[in-house]
Amino acid sequence: MTVSADHPIETPPRPPSPVHKFGTLAVHAGSPHDAATGAVIESISLSTTFAQSAVGKPVGQYEYARSSNPNRDNFEQAIAALEHAKYALAFSSGSATTAVVLQSLAAGSHVISVSDVYGGTHRYFTKVAKAHGVKVTFTPEIEVDISEHITPQTRLVWIESPSNPTLRLVDIRAVATQAHKHGIMVVVDNTFLSPYVQNPLDHGADIVVHSVTKYINGHSDVVMGVAAFNSDDLKDRLGFLQNAIGAVPSAFDCWLAHRGLKTLHLRAREASHNATSVAQALEASPHVISVNYPGLDSHPHRSIAKRQHRNAMGGGMLSFRIKGGHDAAERFCQLTSIFTLAESLGGVESLVEVPSSMTHAGIPRDQREAVGVFDDLVRISCGVEDAEDLTRDVLQALEKAVAEQPQPNGANGAEH
Repeated sequence: MTVSADHPIETPPRPPSPVHKFGTLAVHAGSPHDAATGAVIESISLSTTFAQSAVGKPVGQYEYARSSNPNRDNFEQAIAALEHAKYALAFSSGSATTAVVLQSLAAGSHVISVSDVYGGTHRYFTKVAKAHGVKVTFTPEIEVDISEHITPQTRLVWIESPSNPTLRLVDIRAVATQAHKHGIMVVVDNTFLSPYVQNPLDHGADIVVHSVTKYINGHSDVVMGVAAFNSDDLKDRLGFLQNAIGAVPSAFDCWLAHRGLKTLHLRAREASHNATSVAQALEASPHVISVNYPGLDSHPHRSIAKRQHRNAMGGGMLSFRIKGGHDAAERFCQLTSIFTLAESLGGVESLVEVPSSMTHAGIPRDQREAVGVFDDLVRISCGVEDAEDLTRDVLQALEKAVAEQPQPNGANGAEH
């Protein structure tokens, strides 16, 4: 940076190149210093419209904030860098991101999806996409039977890995290889892991989507979504829909999400460390039926985690089945003192919920149970508190929840 009396700041520093490591990119990508003031943190551009020097000639590169604004551009550049993508587009929510991707398909198109997806995604597929002529086929073993479901109308394959809330993993490369033989796009919802733990485009996916609300923002104060990809054609198609549909985030939300993104690597590492500790404690408890966590060697897809996840990390999410059924699951969630009973995930604070009654309540019971979402399943999002405190809190709540289970004779189980 050159400094002189006449020109206090001539040029902003260059953004980091792809050769830089994740933490460096997280802090600096999409974050040039302000050329006029030298500010190292971008300002919030709240203006909805921008002056023009003549008719049809904007002073700068911006005309109207729905189409683009500085904060959204900077955030999109940062996400593109962290997901190893050429482009990224931000939306007003993760659900809006899903909607725009599906809206890009013509009526009569067919989609193949993993069965255990986020409840909002399932709702969109079965209620909204169906209404505009897009058919979705769900399968629990997409790597095994994808070829059986492909039709001449199949245009897209939708993957969650890990899935929500059973933490099943999908071999992205295996699915992409089969799909691409037929010219079919592959979309991966990477919300549960974040760009730090997994980069789906590196494994053959065409689009990666996130609910920015979760790990990317990381502070439970923004609702946003984002899609990242490399195709120029997708940039044109999805960019047109981003502007035409108008489901875009505010400048302030983009600023907040970008600020949160700068510490993603620190938070994701700590959350994964904490989840590993909690999962190991749960797996050793006699009050637990089973634990779903890809960081455990007992996970059926552990080998996929070792290939696809950074340093074979398991991420910050896990779920488990508690002995005592739905009642015990509810009691557990009400007996924790550090974990908060609430929906969502990926924030600095630890959360706990019962999917069958909360995030996945809209999915029929038989469909839920077919993919492992039983009434006794508890989902945990580990935050960045101390692992020892989180483990202690889980074990004490587990002990009380199972001990308080009503006995056949009416006596309290804690008295025996």
